Amino acid sequence: MSGAGQAGEAAQIRYFANGPLAEAQALYARLDSAFEDDGFPLSIFETDEEKALHEVSLYAPVGDDTVEQRFRTLLKEAAPALAFGSEVLPEIDWVSHTLAGLKPVAAGPFQVHGAHDRVKRRAGQIPIEIEAGLAFGTGHHGTTAGCLEVMARVAQRENPRRMLDLGTGSGVLAIGMAKLLRRPVLATDIDPVARRVAAANARLNGVAGLVRTATAAGMGSPAIRNTAPYDLIIANILARPLIGLAPSIAKSVAPGGSIILSGILASQRRAVISAYAGQHFAHISTIWREGWVTMHFQR
Repeated sequence: MSGAGQAGEAAQIRYFANGPLAEAQALYARLDSAFEDDGFPLSIFETDEEKALHEVSLYAPVGDDTVEQRFRTLLKEAAPALAFGSEVLPEIDWVSHTLAGLKPVAAGPFQVHGAHDRVKRRAGQIPIEIEAGLAFGTGHHGTTAGCLEVMARVAQRENPRRMLDLGTGSGVLAIGMAKLLRRPVLATDIDPVARRVAAANARLNGVAGLVRTATAAGMGSPAIRNTAPYDLIIANILARPLIGLAPSIAKSVAPGGSIILSGILASQRRAVISAYAGQHFAHISTIWREGWVTMHFQR
């Protein structure tokens, strides 16, 4: 195990494994199931486009030695060819640290970039600047980019008026909706830190008057219920909670309304389609990005 830096007090350990996409997805699925009740952040992202290598990471508090053993056991069972690694993370803003090396991302009509890439904005694209913060969603993950791409298509065809970004993270999707349609969007997250980050990013992008943020767990929050039904709901979460939320999401969608779902591995696609077909949604389309799928359903 190696230290990750000098600044800050160690707060977390990152356990990770890197390798081909299929093995990385298999490990991610096992970790997602095994650590569901622990609430530890989990990620998978591409590290080498040419070799199609992906890295799976799990973040846990310092001091719990059982997490490493559980990770190693699942790695051996699901993807034994992948090499194990770990690093202690100092208590600094890792999104800010990482953003400096990220390039702008194009997704549909949008270009998502950090403050360091303002000069690289392209004419004709809608810029979304995501200030470094402690929430998921810089646009570089396949799920975020996929949601932006599908959302632009749905917005052009359906012209939604009431919109909800469920599990907003950095607020990138809500900001995209507000900029594209110039209409109010409700952005909710279970994490109050994410809500604050989303609100700050909305201000940064000049849509604070259109993006209303709220801390909410699931669809039962008064903030969500009070403005239902919605013409468009976007939920970039994970397959298991999306399946569990299917009945409550269905109750909050207006007749003819659409939902865009992501955070879904390709292997989980059929289970999600089945859950929403059971709520009388028609599956309209699916797009794939980096092993993840984004799906559009309509009532």
